[in-house]
Amino acid sequence: MTDPRTATNQAPALVGHNVVTSDLALTEAVARHGSPEVVDDLVALGAEAGSAEAREHGMLANRHHPELTPYDRWGTRIDEVEFHPSWHWLMQRAVGHGLQAAPWEQQEGGDPHAHLRRAAGFFAWSQTEPGHGCPISMTYAAVPALRADDAIAEEWTPLLAARSYDPGVRPRSEKVGALAGMGMTEKQGGSDVRANQTRAVPTAEDGWYTLHGHKWFTSAPMNDVFLVLAQADGGLTCFVVPRVLADGTRNRIDVVRLKDKLGNRSNASGELELDGTLAQRLGDEGRGVRTIIEMVAATRLDCVIGSASLMRHALAEASWHVGHRSAFGGLLVDKPLMQNVVADLAVESEAATALAMRLAAAVDRPGDPHEVALRRIALPLAKFWVCKRTPAMVAEALECLGGNGYVEDSGLPLLFRESPLNSIWEGSGNVNALDVLRALGREPEVLQAWITEVGAARGGDSRLDRAVDDTLALLGEAGATGGGPEAGARRLAGHMAACLQGSLLVRFAPPEVADAFCGSRFGGSYGGTFGMLTSGSLRQVVERATPG
Repeated sequence: MTDPRTATNQAPALVGHNVVTSDLALTEAVARHGSPEVVDDLVALGAEAGSAEAREHGMLANRHHPELTPYDRWGTRIDEVEFHPSWHWLMQRAVGHGLQAAPWEQQEGGDPHAHLRRAAGFFAWSQTEPGHGCPISMTYAAVPALRADDAIAEEWTPLLAARSYDPGVRPRSEKVGALAGMGMTEKQGGSDVRANQTRAVPTAEDGWYTLHGHKWFTSAPMNDVFLVLAQADGGLTCFVVPRVLADGTRNRIDVVRLKDKLGNRSNASGELELDGTLAQRLGDEGRGVRTIIEMVAATRLDCVIGSASLMRHALAEASWHVGHRSAFGGLLVDKPLMQNVVADLAVESEAATALAMRLAAAVDRPGDPHEVALRRIALPLAKFWVCKRTPAMVAEALECLGGNGYVEDSGLPLLFRESPLNSIWEGSGNVNALDVLRALGREPEVLQAWITEVGAARGGDSRLDRAVDDTLALLGEAGATGGGPEAGARRLAGHMAACLQGSLLVRFAPPEVADAFCGSRFGGSYGGTFGMLTSGSLRQVVERATPG
């Protein structure tokens, strides 16, 4: 007789697998846009990311939230954020793998695939725990913005690019590594940063100002340096705000509180008061948005990569579970309807991964006009579409585990809480859809880049061909190329993004994956939820996506 205290028919924990080598969609994309050697370089990272130790640290970092200590025991204002040791374990390895600003220096040193390598690593390592990706992403994104001033970039880039994690509030001269944050949003404006009210007052020292205002959301308030927008005499301007001044004095950065967020619980997001905070101007007065836009572009790329990573993690958990759990006389993976659902999740995940890696590869080619134009239009498209698709996809993956998926120990609730974040951070869906219209209206080369990219798959699948033609007709009807009516911006962005994904799958994915995607996303029978595929090769799609 079976001991009722012994669990049976339960899927084992998904640990001890290699997050990189078990993901064919990822490895094929990296080899395609980079080289097999880049994949080989990521194997050690993938093994550590899939370890039981990494899984445990990820859970602990979310169970023990960061805590703000505004004053020390003697009453001195210190505004320090304390983290659980598991947070530092994750951060140390992320920085050690060069997932922050290291690619900017590597590219100059001759690595032609530095950003693709970093993107794939960020994608894989984020599956340990997504929250600590925020300071890593902010640091990555800060460097291109800092290049608006060569002297400032020269001061900060070596520390930001260093593979040494060095937490603590100390001056730059005493650190072997640094992290960057960003403060744009204010409570009265949100995404409308031109409504910012924080004032910048020039000091007697050239290029230095004092800032006076309130920042509603500041990503990673424990970091060493921040890029901040404020109103100077010449208009909205970008500033570099060090946490500690060169003489060792703590800058006047008062952390009012940490945000109590839906997800992203391991990471600290702060609300700051700036009152006499010293800041160095970055770029010209009145050019703040233009100066910081490169940072926004880089963080938007990480939103796409992060959401694709969440999809992959959720898919891996779902496919692993159904491959081990029996019900109604057999394994769940053998049940046609469950097979259909998991295959559909796999198709969604592979499409997101393919687009994310394609965009990362474009960053490695700054001298190619097509790549530059494609990046300009495809980033807001992917940010809108991939991030918007993630919550529904993760919810469906959670449901594959049934009640087990609704329990914290499974890890799926963490992923579900995290899933809406990237659609909101760095511009919500509407902001990115409108950015698509803006790019189409002001930069005609971006439409040509989109046409060229999707046209590379012309003739490969008639359903994709029709979808591209319908999208071009939609562009004409909406007058989008002239910056026309915005009410249809989401519909247009969704069509354009799905066509980009379809073109990549038709060109590069196995036929059963491309067929399932085109038949559902561009077919007339797609019902808007997962598990409605009509392809006859669904088992192959599931097997391709299952770790192990």
